[in-house]
Amino acid sequence: MKNIFRFRKLQFNWQFGLALILLFGITRFLLVLEANRTGNYNFTSIIFVIMVLTPFLLLSKKGRELIGIKGTKNLKWLGSSFVLGIFASTIIFFLGEYLYQKSIENWFVYISKSYSSIPIDQLKGDNKLFFFAMFAGIGMTFSPIGEELLYRGLIHQSFVPKFGNNKASILDSFAFAIVHLAHFGVVYASGSWKFLFVPAILWMTLMFLISRLFFYCKTKTESIYGAILSHSGFNFAMTYFIFYYIL
Repeated sequence: MKNIFRFRKLQFNWQFGLALILLFGITRFLLVLEANRTGNYNFTSIIFVIMVLTPFLLLSKKGRELIGIKGTKNLKWLGSSFVLGIFASTIIFFLGEYLYQKSIENWFVYISKSYSSIPIDQLKGDNKLFFFAMFAGIGMTFSPIGEELLYRGLIHQSFVPKFGNNKASILDSFAFAIVHLAHFGVVYASGSWKFLFVPAILWMTLMFLISRLFFYCKTKTESIYGAILSHSGFNFAMTYFIFYYIL
């Protein structure tokens, strides 16, 4: 298709999709692991900003519409997408609590380490609400917008010509699940790295299913905004559970 990319040599094919997965996936994986080790998450936000900018740098308006950056007439499904994200996050939270309680094998418990910069004695009353609102706002914007534009947008569309929409979703969901092993699965605890095999496989499976949910919301709304809102709802609920049940 012509006039999709700003650069003539680029095109949507599986090679381009694989290149995006490797470029962004490896970079992000290493940045998140380092952040988990040092407790400094400042640099991880950079990769999400680049994810947001990439479609606008590479694609024409026609190309951006092709990956779903367009309005939707199905406004009810935009709201439903957000609610579905919250519901999915709630299931994953209680599953982690049931299986692993407050141990490091609980995915949300380990992810809560990224909030360690907040003094525990400040997590009371209005202060707690302030920090929750701040971190929820960040969690509902940076990663949902960046990841959905990349995985449900650019990467997904790269696989569509060869594999079709459903198989393309399986591939982008698998890539999404693998990169989230950096957030949980490969963990840094007590001064050393560990791979929590069973919890990690379960977490990766959950991330794969969540990714498929985001694609479903994109399909129902016929817009990338459905996926973004579902992802945003997921992160909102995750942040709520971390602040009010774990920290």
